[in-house]
Amino acid sequence: YDDMVHHMALVAKMGLELSTEERALFNAAFKNAVGARRQAWRALTMLEQKEKLRGETVEKSIKAFRAVIEEEIRILCYKILDLLTKGTRCSPLPYTQRPCSEVLPLATGAESKVFLHKLHGDYCRYLTEFEPGAPQGKHAQLAEDAHDSYKLASDIALNDLPPTNPVRLGLALNFSVFYYEVLNSPERACLLAKAAFDDAISAMDNLEDDEYQDSASIMQLLRDNLTLWTADMQEASDHHVN
Repeated sequence: YDDMVHHMALVAKMGLELSTEERALFNAAFKNAVGARRQAWRALTMLEQKEKLRGETVEKSIKAFRAVIEEEIRILCYKILDLLTKGTRCSPLPYTQRPCSEVLPLATGAESKVFLHKLHGDYCRYLTEFEPGAPQGKHAQLAEDAHDSYKLASDIALNDLPPTNPVRLGLALNFSVFYYEVLNSPERACLLAKAAFDDAISAMDNLEDDEYQDSASIMQLLRDNLTLWTADMQEASDHHVN
């Protein structure tokens, strides 16, 4: 997907609002390019833990390869962030070297704005996986940027999109994951996910088949997360009592 990333970046730099199709392709390019590398990074991290007892040479080789994958992920994440809004406070590029055109300010429709602000939050969130909390507080800055993007997207979504809208539901899903995984706040994650699910469930009967399937699949993910997170909180509570 690296070629797709290159070409969609060129489209994004044209200075025009992305159409629905272009927005989907822009998202797919970075999602697949970064997603494959995140999976590889997780696999290497697990392998590194297993190989620690097998010898220092093997462990060093795995660690070196993992570092290469990490850097590729960073480059891709900062690339899309710079394309969306000239990046974050942590962007490695000087401001004057970032793209002249920005995708997000050109968006006019509510769904497009929500989708793109969510994307900005997503890639800040991904970067928190690889940036330590210190020195220089990079992790905290990225987490704050992610939260601000998700919050802005949520404000627009709650005002302008129906609760069954797949983009609004996808935002709730990712924002709740951010609360759970990055801010270590399972209670807020569950509250957000449950509110999104409950708001949507009452309006599902009014949807056409295609939109119903899109919304239902995201709602199932919300429900799965709620089940898992609630069980984890209960287990932690029981352990604390014991």
